[in-house]
Amino acid sequence: MTFSTSTTSFADPAPAHRLDRAATALAAHNFTVEILDDAAAARARVKELIPQNASVFTAASETLRLSGIDGDINTGGRYRAAVKPRVPAMDRATEADDIRRLIAVPDVVVGSVAALTETGSLVIASASGSQLPAYAGGAGRAIWIVGAQKVVPDLDAALRRLEEHTLPLESARAQEAYGQPSAVNQLLVLNAQPLTGQGIVLLLREAIGF
Repeated sequence: MTFSTSTTSFADPAPAHRLDRAATALAAHNFTVEILDDAAAARARVKELIPQNASVFTAASETLRLSGIDGDINTGGRYRAAVKPRVPAMDRATEADDIRRLIAVPDVVVGSVAALTETGSLVIASASGSQLPAYAGGAGRAIWIVGAQKVVPDLDAALRRLEEHTLPLESARAQEAYGQPSAVNQLLVLNAQPLTGQGIVLLLREAIGF
């Protein structure tokens, strides 16, 4: 992907009127959207939105890690059916199909996005593609926590943000964690939500994550 450069800092949180514009567009596209003050508010709201007996898959996300949401779900003991703690104990040779189904069709998937446009589209990039089936409708409910710095005017700006800002940061994280850089191998753009209540966006007034 090659796009023109921008003088906009993709790390700066968008002001209130742009958050409102994005939220209005999301609602018009049948997403459920809530504007919250900060990550602590999102953390509390996620606990309210997920039943304790639900199977929950958390996508790899700095937003989830930094907010504490990833730890709440996967190590907090609240969700007995959390997917990530179950997968390491499964045999990838004999239970590969079961692992795939757990990840692709959980009751709830929780994650973030690379960008949210003011026209109401969510842009999600992935190196492995593991979270995309659940995001695209496989999960009974998808919850995205989105920092204010991820709000951009349109799809062109969203893709530019992905290439110029998100990918370099994620590549550096992946290099340290896995010994290899990341890549945009798969890209998902969600323009609307067919089922009411299936897609929930918690839009924060503060910046968090990549």
